[in-house]
Amino acid sequence: MHNNLTLQSSTINKQDRRELNQHKSCVLWFTGLSGSGKSALANEVEKLLYTKGIRTYILDGDNIRLGLNKNLSFSAEDRKENIRRIGEVSKLFVDAGILVLTAFISPYESDRQMARNLFSVGEFIEIYVNCSLEVCEKRDPKGLYKKARNGEIKDFTGISAPYETPSSPELSIDTEKYTLKETAESIIAYLIQQSVLK
Repeated sequence: MHNNLTLQSSTINKQDRRELNQHKSCVLWFTGLSGSGKSALANEVEKLLYTKGIRTYILDGDNIRLGLNKNLSFSAEDRKENIRRIGEVSKLFVDAGILVLTAFISPYESDRQMARNLFSVGEFIEIYVNCSLEVCEKRDPKGLYKKARNGEIKDFTGISAPYETPSSPELSIDTEKYTLKETAESIIAYLIQQSVLK
C-alpha cells in the first residue's frame, strides 16, 4: 500500500527549531473524564507558558472533532483513530519545536500508549486530570452527562463507555482538591524540574 512513499528529511531539524525557540518541545497529554477540567487546565498552563515566552499550541477534543476528525464517531474503533491522529499531529508540533497541550478524554490505556510510542523519551508527558465521576457529573458544564443518563448520547465515557485510569502517568492532578491556579503551577514546577523549562 505504501511502497511508493519515502520519508523525506528536512534540512532544518527538531533540535534546530528548539534552539531557535530557546526551549524544548514536548506534548502535555491531559486525560480524564468529561468535566474533569482538562481544557480549563490546559488553557491555564498555556497562559503561564506564554508569559515565559514558550511557543505553545492547544489541541482540544471538541475543536479537533469539529475539524480534522469530524468524520469520526465515538465508537471504540473511531476513538482509537481519533487518538492516533492526535498523536501524529502532536508529533508534528513537537518536531516543529513547539510545546503542545492536548485535552482529550482518551479513555483507553492502549490508545494513550500508542500515542506515547510516537515520541522520544521525555517528550510525552501524560497528565491524569483526576476528578470523580460524581463531581464531573455535578459540574456537567456542557450538559452531556444529563443527556447520557437520558439515553440521548450513546457510548459516553463514564456512563455507557469505560474510562481506563492511567496506570503510570507522569503527573496526577486532583482538580477536586486544588484550584486551577494551584494545579497549573504544579505542572509548570514539574516542567522546570524535568528541565523542559528553565
